[in-house]
Amino acid sequence: RECRADPGAFVPVIDRGRCEGKRACVDACPYDVFEVRRIDDADFAHLGLLGKLKSVAHRRQTAYAPRADACHACGKCVAACPEQAIKLARR
Repeated sequence: RECRADPGAFVPVIDRGRCEGKRACVDACPYDVFEVRRIDDADFAHLGLLGKLKSVAHRRQTAYAPRADACHACGKCVAACPEQAIKLARR
């Protein structure tokens, strides 16, 4: 079986300090869990200095998982992310 869990049993957790918004997760996910957009101001405020500089260098783009309930924990996003910014966590 390709995916290991029922939808919503696991959720993707994105490290915004590492994510560069390259869309690899969007392209890899067969369940349309991710989107890449401008980082929310509150999330940007929680980044450290280096994270903020990196975010600005990448046009403040980052991944979000608005449809995390659709995640089947297949791990394709984790494998595809070039920054290793995604982990799967049990809900």
